[in-house]
Amino acid sequence: MPAAANPAVAKPVPALPDPGALLAWYDRHQRRLPWRAPSGLRQDPYRVFLSEIMLQQTTVVTVAPYYDAFLRRWPDVEALADAPLEEVLSAWAGLGYYARARNLHACAKAVCERHGGQFPADEEALLALPGIGPYTAAAIAAIAFERRAAPVDGNWERVVARLFAVADPLPKARAKLRVLALTLLPRARYGDFAQAMMDLGATICTPRKPACALCPWQSPCAARALGAPERYPVKAAKAARPTRQGVAFLAVRADGAVLVRSRPPKGLLGGMSEVPSTPWETGGSVHPAIHAPFSASWTALNATVTHVFSHFALELQLWRADVPADARAPAGHRWVLPGGFDAEAFPSVMRKVLAHAQPFFTGPE
Repeated sequence: MPAAANPAVAKPVPALPDPGALLAWYDRHQRRLPWRAPSGLRQDPYRVFLSEIMLQQTTVVTVAPYYDAFLRRWPDVEALADAPLEEVLSAWAGLGYYARARNLHACAKAVCERHGGQFPADEEALLALPGIGPYTAAAIAAIAFERRAAPVDGNWERVVARLFAVADPLPKARAKLRVLALTLLPRARYGDFAQAMMDLGATICTPRKPACALCPWQSPCAARALGAPERYPVKAAKAARPTRQGVAFLAVRADGAVLVRSRPPKGLLGGMSEVPSTPWETGGSVHPAIHAPFSASWTALNATVTHVFSHFALELQLWRADVPADARAPAGHRWVLPGGFDAEAFPSVMRKVLAHAQPFFTGPE
Protein backbone atom coordinates (compact mmCIF):
# COMPACT_ATOMS: atom_id res chain seq x y z
CA MET A 1 0.00 0.00 0.00
CA PRO A 2 1.20 3.50 -0.66
CA ALA A 3 2.42 5.45 2.30
CA ALA A 4 -0.12 7.76 3.91
CA ALA A 5 0.10 11.37 2.88
CA ASN A 6 1.66 13.78 5.32
CA PRO A 7 -1.20 15.73 6.90
CA ALA A 8 1.01 18.80 7.41
CA VAL A 9 0.37 21.29 4.63
CA ALA A 10 3.03 23.88 3.88
CA LYS A 11 1.96 27.51 3.79
CA PRO A 12 1.79 28.88 0.25
CA VAL A 13 4.87 30.86 -0.73
CA PRO A 14 4.05 34.07 -2.66
CA ALA A 15 5.33 34.12 -6.25
CA LEU A 16 8.15 36.47 -7.18
CA PRO A 17 6.89 39.94 -8.16
CA ASP A 18 6.55 40.45 -11.90
CA PRO A 19 8.07 43.82 -12.95
CA GLY A 20 5.84 43.76 -16.05
CA ALA A 21 2.74 43.92 -13.86
CA LEU A 22 4.03 47.03 -12.14
CA LEU A 23 4.97 48.69 -15.43
CA ALA A 24 1.51 47.96 -16.84
CA TRP A 25 -0.03 49.54 -13.76
CA TYR A 26 2.27 52.56 -14.14
CA ASP A 27 1.27 53.03 -17.77
CA ARG A 28 -2.34 53.43 -16.62
CA HIS A 29 -1.93 55.28 -13.33
CA GLN A 30 1.33 57.25 -13.34
CA ARG A 31 1.22 60.62 -11.65
CA ARG A 32 1.56 63.74 -13.79
CA LEU A 33 4.44 65.69 -12.24
CA PRO A 34 6.15 68.86 -13.51
CA TRP A 35 9.55 67.19 -13.78
CA ARG A 36 8.37 64.11 -15.69
CA ALA A 37 8.71 64.01 -19.45
CA PRO A 38 5.70 62.74 -21.41
CA SER A 39 5.62 59.00 -21.96
CA GLY A 40 8.13 57.85 -24.55
CA LEU A 41 10.35 60.95 -24.34
CA ARG A 42 13.81 61.04 -22.78
CA GLN A 43 13.99 62.83 -19.43
CA ASP A 44 16.24 65.90 -19.17
CA PRO A 45 19.07 65.02 -16.71
CA TYR A 46 19.10 68.55 -15.30
CA ARG A 47 15.38 68.41 -14.51
CA VAL A 48 15.76 65.00 -12.91
CA PHE A 49 18.69 66.28 -10.86
CA LEU A 50 16.86 69.44 -9.76
CA SER A 51 13.68 67.62 -8.79
CA GLU A 52 15.44 64.80 -6.95
CA ILE A 53 17.51 67.19 -4.82
CA MET A 54 14.39 69.21 -3.99
CA LEU A 55 12.31 66.13 -3.18
CA GLN A 56 14.71 64.83 -0.54
CA GLN A 57 12.80 64.95 2.76
CA THR A 58 10.13 67.19 1.18
CA THR A 59 6.70 66.50 -0.31
CA VAL A 60 5.71 66.77 -3.97
CA VAL A 61 3.12 69.44 -3.16
CA THR A 62 5.72 71.62 -1.45
CA VAL A 63 8.36 71.15 -4.13
CA ALA A 64 6.26 71.86 -7.25
CA PRO A 65 6.18 75.70 -7.04
CA TYR A 66 9.87 75.88 -6.08
CA TYR A 67 10.78 73.62 -8.99
CA ASP A 68 8.85 75.77 -11.46
CA ALA A 69 10.41 78.97 -10.08
CA PHE A 70 13.95 77.54 -10.26
CA LEU A 71 13.43 76.32 -13.80
CA ARG A 72 12.16 79.70 -14.97
CA ARG A 73 15.10 81.47 -13.37
CA TRP A 74 17.81 78.90 -14.17
CA PRO A 75 16.60 76.76 -17.11
CA ASP A 76 19.77 74.68 -17.43
CA VAL A 77 22.77 73.57 -15.41
CA GLU A 78 25.00 76.30 -16.87
CA ALA A 79 22.63 79.03 -15.73
CA LEU A 80 22.47 77.56 -12.23
CA ALA A 81 26.26 77.25 -12.05
CA ASP A 82 26.67 80.92 -13.02
CA ALA A 83 24.21 82.15 -10.39
CA PRO A 84 25.55 83.66 -7.16
CA LEU A 85 25.10 81.28 -4.22
CA GLU A 86 23.25 83.99 -2.29
CA GLU A 87 20.56 84.12 -4.99
CA VAL A 88 20.17 80.34 -4.97
CA LEU A 89 19.83 80.30 -1.19
CA SER A 90 17.27 83.10 -1.36
CA ALA A 91 15.20 81.23 -3.95
CA TRP A 92 15.42 78.11 -1.77
CA ALA A 93 14.23 79.89 1.40
CA GLY A 94 11.29 78.07 2.96
CA LEU A 95 12.08 74.70 1.37
CA GLY A 96 14.20 73.59 4.33
CA TYR A 97 17.32 71.42 4.70
CA TYR A 98 19.44 74.22 3.26
CA ALA A 99 22.57 72.14 2.77
CA ARG A 100 20.72 70.80 -0.28
CA ALA A 101 20.75 74.26 -1.88
CA ARG A 102 24.49 74.64 -1.34
CA ASN A 103 25.06 71.15 -2.74
CA LEU A 104 22.77 71.89 -5.70
CA HIS A 105 24.86 74.92 -6.61
CA ALA A 106 28.20 73.17 -6.03
CA CYS A 107 27.10 70.21 -8.14
CA ALA A 108 26.01 72.45 -11.02
CA LYS A 109 29.44 74.08 -10.99
CA ALA A 110 31.16 70.70 -10.93
CA VAL A 111 29.10 69.41 -13.87
CA CYS A 112 30.15 72.44 -15.90
CA GLU A 113 33.79 72.35 -14.84
CA ARG A 114 34.37 68.58 -15.05
CA HIS A 115 31.90 67.45 -17.70
CA GLY A 116 31.37 70.43 -19.98
CA GLY A 117 27.85 71.04 -18.73
CA GLN A 118 26.66 67.49 -19.43
CA PHE A 119 25.65 65.16 -16.60
CA PRO A 120 27.56 61.84 -16.68
CA ALA A 121 25.41 58.78 -17.28
CA ASP A 122 26.87 56.21 -14.90
CA GLU A 123 26.38 56.01 -11.16
CA GLU A 124 30.07 56.04 -10.26
CA ALA A 125 30.70 59.33 -12.06
CA LEU A 126 27.53 60.83 -10.63
CA LEU A 127 28.57 59.81 -7.10
CA ALA A 128 31.81 61.76 -7.55
CA LEU A 129 29.85 65.01 -7.86
CA PRO A 130 29.28 67.10 -4.70
CA GLY A 131 25.96 66.57 -2.98
CA ILE A 132 24.98 63.45 -4.94
CA GLY A 133 24.57 60.31 -2.87
CA PRO A 134 23.68 56.74 -3.84
CA TYR A 135 19.94 57.43 -4.18
CA THR A 136 20.28 60.55 -6.36
CA ALA A 137 22.97 58.95 -8.52
CA ALA A 138 20.77 55.91 -9.13
CA ALA A 139 17.72 58.10 -9.85
CA ILE A 140 19.53 60.19 -12.46
CA ALA A 141 21.15 57.11 -14.03
CA ALA A 142 17.84 55.23 -14.30
CA ILE A 143 15.40 58.03 -15.13
CA ALA A 144 17.57 60.23 -17.37
CA PHE A 145 19.85 57.63 -18.97
CA GLU A 146 17.94 54.31 -18.77
CA ARG A 147 20.74 52.68 -16.80
CA ARG A 148 20.03 49.60 -14.71
CA ALA A 149 19.83 51.16 -11.26
CA ALA A 150 17.61 51.05 -8.18
CA PRO A 151 17.03 54.48 -6.60
CA VAL A 152 15.85 53.22 -3.23
CA ASP A 153 14.02 56.02 -1.42
CA GLY A 154 11.45 55.77 1.35
CA ASN A 155 8.77 54.57 -1.05
CA TRP A 156 11.00 51.84 -2.44
CA GLU A 157 11.98 50.76 1.08
CA ARG A 158 8.36 50.41 2.14
CA VAL A 159 7.35 48.44 -0.96
CA VAL A 160 10.34 46.09 -0.78
CA ALA A 161 10.04 45.57 2.97
CA ARG A 162 6.40 44.52 2.54
CA LEU A 163 6.96 42.38 -0.54
CA PHE A 164 9.54 40.28 1.33
CA ALA A 165 8.27 40.86 4.91
CA VAL A 166 11.70 42.07 6.02
CA ALA A 167 11.69 41.92 9.81
CA ASP A 168 15.01 43.73 10.37
CA PRO A 169 14.36 47.27 11.62
CA LEU A 170 15.38 50.41 9.76
CA PRO A 171 17.93 51.84 9.37
CA LYS A 172 19.83 48.56 9.85
CA ALA A 173 17.73 46.86 7.14
CA ARG A 174 18.65 49.33 4.38
CA ALA A 175 21.52 47.27 2.95
CA LYS A 176 19.27 44.19 2.71
CA LEU A 177 16.46 46.21 1.12
CA ARG A 178 18.81 47.54 -1.56
CA VAL A 179 19.94 44.02 -2.44
CA LEU A 180 16.32 42.84 -2.66
CA ALA A 181 15.38 45.89 -4.73
CA LEU A 182 17.91 44.93 -7.40
CA THR A 183 16.18 41.56 -7.80
CA LEU A 184 12.99 43.34 -8.85
CA LEU A 185 14.44 45.29 -11.79
CA PRO A 186 13.06 44.55 -15.26
CA ARG A 187 15.18 43.94 -18.36
CA ALA A 188 14.30 47.35 -19.81
CA ARG A 189 12.42 50.59 -18.98
CA TYR A 190 14.55 51.23 -15.92
CA GLY A 191 13.44 54.85 -15.69
CA ASP A 192 9.76 53.99 -15.81
CA PHE A 193 10.26 51.21 -13.27
CA ALA A 194 12.05 53.54 -10.85
CA GLN A 195 9.19 56.03 -11.05
CA ALA A 196 6.59 53.26 -10.88
CA MET A 197 8.05 52.13 -7.55
CA MET A 198 7.90 55.71 -6.29
CA ASP A 199 4.29 56.07 -7.40
CA LEU A 200 3.28 52.72 -5.96
CA GLY A 201 4.65 53.69 -2.55
CA ALA A 202 3.18 57.19 -2.70
CA THR A 203 -0.34 56.27 -3.82
CA ILE A 204 -1.04 52.58 -3.06
CA CYS A 205 1.52 51.10 -0.66
CA THR A 206 1.21 54.01 1.73
CA PRO A 207 2.53 54.02 5.32
CA ARG A 208 -0.98 53.74 6.77
CA LYS A 209 -4.02 51.97 5.33
CA PRO A 210 -2.37 50.74 2.12
CA ALA A 211 -4.80 50.06 -0.72
CA CYS A 212 -3.74 46.43 -1.15
CA ALA A 213 -6.81 45.55 -3.23
CA LEU A 214 -5.61 47.99 -5.93
CA CYS A 215 -1.98 46.91 -5.88
CA PRO A 216 -0.57 45.16 -8.96
CA TRP A 217 1.68 43.15 -6.64
CA GLN A 218 -0.92 42.07 -4.09
CA SER A 219 -0.46 38.35 -4.87
CA PRO A 220 3.31 38.13 -4.34
CA CYS A 221 3.30 40.42 -1.27
CA ALA A 222 4.46 38.49 1.82
CA ALA A 223 3.28 41.19 4.24
CA ARG A 224 -0.24 41.03 2.79
CA ALA A 225 -0.18 37.23 3.02
CA LEU A 226 0.65 37.62 6.70
CA GLY A 227 -2.28 40.03 7.09
CA ALA A 228 -0.09 42.80 8.47
CA PRO A 229 1.26 45.13 5.75
CA GLU A 230 1.40 48.12 8.10
CA ARG A 231 3.87 46.24 10.30
CA TYR A 232 6.52 46.79 7.63
CA PRO A 233 9.01 48.33 7.33
CA VAL A 234 9.95 47.79 10.96
CA LYS A 235 11.43 50.92 12.47
CA ALA A 236 13.77 51.23 15.42
CA ALA A 237 12.57 53.40 18.29
CA LYS A 238 13.42 57.06 17.77
CA ALA A 239 15.66 58.83 20.23
CA ALA A 240 14.09 61.73 22.10
CA ARG A 241 14.53 65.06 20.29
CA PRO A 242 16.32 67.56 22.57
CA THR A 243 15.21 71.18 22.92
CA ARG A 244 17.63 74.08 22.56
CA GLN A 245 17.01 77.64 23.69
CA GLY A 246 18.33 81.00 22.63
CA VAL A 247 17.53 84.69 22.30
CA ALA A 248 17.01 86.45 18.96
CA PHE A 249 17.81 90.18 18.84
CA LEU A 250 15.29 92.03 16.71
CA ALA A 251 16.81 95.48 16.09
CA VAL A 252 14.49 97.75 14.10
CA ARG A 253 15.52 101.15 12.76
CA ALA A 254 13.09 104.03 12.63
CA ASP A 255 12.79 103.56 8.85
CA GLY A 256 11.77 99.91 9.31
CA ALA A 257 15.11 98.33 8.44
CA VAL A 258 16.02 95.23 10.44
CA LEU A 259 19.53 94.21 11.48
CA VAL A 260 20.60 90.90 9.89
CA ARG A 261 23.75 88.92 9.24
CA SER A 262 24.77 85.82 7.28
CA ARG A 263 25.42 82.53 9.02
CA PRO A 264 28.77 80.77 8.46
CA PRO A 265 28.89 79.05 5.05
CA LYS A 266 29.02 75.56 6.55
CA GLY A 267 26.89 73.92 9.21
CA LEU A 268 23.22 74.30 10.08
CA LEU A 269 21.51 76.86 7.81
CA GLY A 270 24.91 77.60 6.30
CA GLY A 271 25.06 80.85 4.35
CA MET A 272 21.48 81.79 5.17
CA SER A 273 20.40 85.20 6.44
CA GLU A 274 19.41 85.57 10.08
CA VAL A 275 18.53 87.99 12.82
CA PRO A 276 21.49 87.97 15.25
CA SER A 277 21.02 85.65 18.21
CA THR A 278 22.77 83.93 21.05
CA PRO A 279 24.11 80.40 20.56
CA TRP A 280 21.36 77.77 20.55
CA GLU A 281 22.04 75.57 23.55
CA THR A 282 20.26 73.15 25.84
CA GLY A 283 19.74 73.94 29.50
CA GLY A 284 19.01 77.65 29.18
CA SER A 285 22.52 78.67 30.25
CA VAL A 286 22.99 81.44 27.67
CA HIS A 287 23.49 85.01 28.97
CA PRO A 288 21.75 87.20 26.37
CA ALA A 289 23.42 90.54 27.18
CA ILE A 290 26.83 89.13 26.27
CA HIS A 291 25.67 88.31 22.75
CA ALA A 292 23.65 91.44 21.89
CA PRO A 293 24.93 92.90 18.59
CA PHE A 294 25.29 96.38 20.14
CA SER A 295 24.40 98.33 23.25
CA ALA A 296 20.77 99.48 23.17
CA SER A 297 17.59 99.51 25.22
CA TRP A 298 16.69 95.89 24.59
CA THR A 299 13.23 94.80 25.72
CA ALA A 300 12.19 91.19 26.14
CA LEU A 301 9.00 90.65 24.15
CA ASN A 302 6.25 88.44 25.45
CA ALA A 303 6.85 86.07 22.57
CA THR A 304 8.77 82.89 21.91
CA VAL A 305 9.41 81.50 18.44
CA THR A 306 9.44 77.71 18.23
CA HIS A 307 10.80 75.66 15.35
CA VAL A 308 11.55 71.97 14.86
CA PHE A 309 14.67 70.87 13.02
CA SER A 310 15.41 67.27 12.13
CA HIS A 311 17.50 66.60 15.25
CA PHE A 312 16.32 69.16 17.80
CA ALA A 313 13.56 71.59 18.67
CA LEU A 314 14.35 75.28 19.09
CA GLU A 315 12.82 77.93 21.36
CA LEU A 316 13.88 81.50 20.69
CA GLN A 317 12.92 84.26 23.09
CA LEU A 318 12.69 87.63 21.33
CA TRP A 319 14.40 90.80 22.46
CA ARG A 320 13.67 93.98 20.53
CA ALA A 321 15.38 97.37 20.30
CA ASP A 322 14.05 100.33 18.32
CA VAL A 323 16.92 102.53 17.17
CA PRO A 324 17.33 105.78 15.17
CA ALA A 325 17.33 105.70 11.38
CA ASP A 326 21.02 106.65 11.29
CA ALA A 327 22.14 103.75 13.54
CA ARG A 328 25.21 102.01 12.11
CA ALA A 329 25.40 98.28 11.61
CA PRO A 330 28.12 96.46 13.58
CA ALA A 331 30.84 94.64 11.67
CA GLY A 332 29.50 91.56 9.90
CA HIS A 333 25.91 92.83 10.06
CA ARG A 334 23.73 94.87 7.70
CA TRP A 335 20.47 96.76 7.74
CA VAL A 336 17.80 95.44 5.39
CA LEU A 337 14.73 97.48 4.51
CA PRO A 338 11.36 95.73 4.17
CA GLY A 339 11.58 95.91 0.37
CA GLY A 340 14.74 93.81 0.48
CA PHE A 341 13.45 90.99 2.66
CA ASP A 342 12.41 88.80 -0.25
CA ALA A 343 15.93 88.97 -1.70
CA GLU A 344 17.40 87.66 1.55
CA ALA A 345 17.80 83.93 2.19
CA PHE A 346 15.74 83.87 5.37
CA PRO A 347 14.96 80.31 6.58
CA SER A 348 11.53 79.60 8.02
CA VAL A 349 12.63 80.07 11.63
CA MET A 350 13.88 83.58 10.86
CA ARG A 351 10.70 84.47 9.02
CA LYS A 352 8.88 83.60 12.21
CA VAL A 353 11.19 85.97 14.10
CA LEU A 354 10.75 88.73 11.53
CA ALA A 355 6.99 88.50 11.87
CA HIS A 356 7.47 90.39 15.13
CA ALA A 357 8.88 93.38 13.24
CA GLN A 358 5.35 94.14 12.02
CA PRO A 359 3.89 96.12 10.37
CA PHE A 360 6.91 96.03 8.10
CA PHE A 361 6.91 92.29 7.47
CA THR A 362 4.05 89.84 7.28
CA GLY A 363 6.09 86.82 8.29
CA PRO A 364 5.75 83.25 7.09
CA GLU A 365 3.02 82.33 4.67
